[in-house]
Amino acid sequence: MPTAVENTADKKTSIGVITQVIGPVVDVEFPAGQLPEIYNALRIEDKDANGRMVSLVTEVQQLLGDNRVRSVAMDSSEGLVRGMKVINTGEQILVPVGQSTLGRILNVLGDPVDNAGPVNAQEHWPIHRVSPSLVDLATDITILDRY
Repeated sequence: MPTAVENTADKKTSIGVITQVIGPVVDVEFPAGQLPEIYNALRIEDKDANGRMVSLVTEVQQLLGDNRVRSVAMDSSEGLVRGMKVINTGEQILVPVGQSTLGRILNVLGDPVDNAGPVNAQEHWPIHRVSPSLVDLATDITILDRY
């Protein structure tokens, strides 16, 4: 059964449980009144049926009702089972931005996958943002080296 809630200055976290897994789609039930928002990152860190550690991030895509949400896994959902604990991080998936990311290959979670060491970025932005207005877009031809 879903448990606990923790309030911090800017975010509200809670703990739910997996109710259904269908491929990359993971349904999670949370305590009443503690549903995560759309696009919130959910972190699953638990042991599977064989005792191996499972660490996965999913993103909330839909509110299903009955205190349940539907989320999409950002990596393989192998090893997930009903009843595993899920932590609502209270924020969206954040990725590094800035000069240190130029020329790097990052996955959707902002982790480097190019074997070139860690990304030492000063800022992290959510992967879902409002697009710039047309007046803020450049019309001249330039090399894309800005963030």
